[in-house]
Amino acid sequence: MKDKKRAMGRGLGAILSAESKATVNTATDEGAENFVGNIMEVSIEDIYPNPTQPRTYFDEKALNELAQSITNLGVIQPITLRKDGEKFEIISGERRFRASKIAGLTTIPAYIRLVNDQELLEMALVENIQREDLDAIEIALTYHRLLEEIGLTQENLSQRIGKDRSTITNSMRLLRLSPDIQNAIRSGEISAGHGRAIISLENEEHQQILFDLIIKEKLNVRQSEQAATALKNPKSPAAKRAKAELSNNYKRAQKTIADILDVKVEIKTTGTGKKGKIVLDFKNEDELEYILSHIK
Repeated sequence: MKDKKRAMGRGLGAILSAESKATVNTATDEGAENFVGNIMEVSIEDIYPNPTQPRTYFDEKALNELAQSITNLGVIQPITLRKDGEKFEIISGERRFRASKIAGLTTIPAYIRLVNDQELLEMALVENIQREDLDAIEIALTYHRLLEEIGLTQENLSQRIGKDRSTITNSMRLLRLSPDIQNAIRSGEISAGHGRAIISLENEEHQQILFDLIIKEKLNVRQSEQAATALKNPKSPAAKRAKAELSNNYKRAQKTIADILDVKVEIKTTGTGKKGKIVLDFKNEDELEYILSHIK
């Protein structure tokens, strides 16, 4: 099983040295290239919230849920900090920062902004997108930074990187998936195509149902899209096709169990195919004992 706490940025993350914290403050300082565009691990003790942050209320229950997710999966999306001497001020991600403290983390992955780094950062991010080893979530995060931090429009970004606006939009929609599903895309457990099928569902419960179904039944992208349609509209033709394809998996399972136990087997499922039950037929007590002996 792949490590769920996969490191961000494929090795780009590095612990800040005391020297770099003290001497690198602007984009013209020696060593600035190590900061710009990269992900760094920053000590939580060195971070302070933005005093002008408009958001002052953080729901305690939601923070604890995020802290549990961080404990299980790590911080999926780095926070963004502004370097202030040896300290760092939060630009975005105070919720992730607070939840990481609750989770007991001592460091947190972060993007760091330096004075006068706008042009360098834009160049680094555009170059980053061209790398072949980036996963779909890293690409989406890079698009997000170019739009939010650099201030490019989708039209500007489309021209700069030679991608259609729809490609950029569809990529960034993946960031609305739950951390668990984003992490599955990052680790290669499911593809970005699977992720797009999942995000086509507005209902978060349906998204989780489809994700679980993709993992359990090893659905390909086309089957996942049909299953998404089934969840949105159970009476549609695509839903009927999805149900038929899923039922073939259950037929194979029925045959396997029947061959092992030598009895008639029936698998009954719910409309989504997520839950069900196995029915074993027996004619008398001897057959029941025979079935039980195999199970034992």
